[in-house]
Amino acid sequence: MNRITGIMIVGVGGQGVILASELLCEAAMRMGYDVKKSEVHGMAQRGGSVVSNVRFGEKVYSPLISKGEADILLSFEQLETLRWLDYIKPEGKIIVNMQKIMPMAVAIGQGEYPGDVFGILKRKTDKIYRVDGLGIATKAGNVKAVNVAVIGALSNYLDIPEGIWKEVIENRVPPKTLKINLTAFEMGRNYGQE
Repeated sequence: MNRITGIMIVGVGGQGVILASELLCEAAMRMGYDVKKSEVHGMAQRGGSVVSNVRFGEKVYSPLISKGEADILLSFEQLETLRWLDYIKPEGKIIVNMQKIMPMAVAIGQGEYPGDVFGILKRKTDKIYRVDGLGIATKAGNVKAVNVAVIGALSNYLDIPEGIWKEVIENRVPPKTLKINLTAFEMGRNYGQE
């Protein structure tokens, strides 16, 4: 049977969603999987939604994840988690960075940020894993490492050895940020195991 794993990565422009999806794709390819990826950058330069679909397995014919088919929803921002919630499988997992980024409508007083985000998520699934990506990245030495911290948490739920993740990070991040990113990855991975 051709088992396909579908992971939807969502966040806000500037959070590093695209690099996170590239790290996942490369790690899966190094495992010998066929990998397909699709991205949507919704006004990413202005803090809009960014979503990446990653599917991997023996043979993948389409990168797109339909509603109700994502094995894992990896979210970099709480409101974005709600926006893409319908894509998760009933038995799927949600990994949420606890960060909140106010959309423009909220910032100018024309909207409200949803309250009780995790209460809403619990009505969908009880497999919710919170990660303080921003706190981890700050401790690691650079807030821009949020994406790698969140990937570290994701790595606990995929059958990809830690060494492959670290090789991929070494291959993809600028050399001057390598130590910070590897620290953020390890802290995210340990955080996910708590």
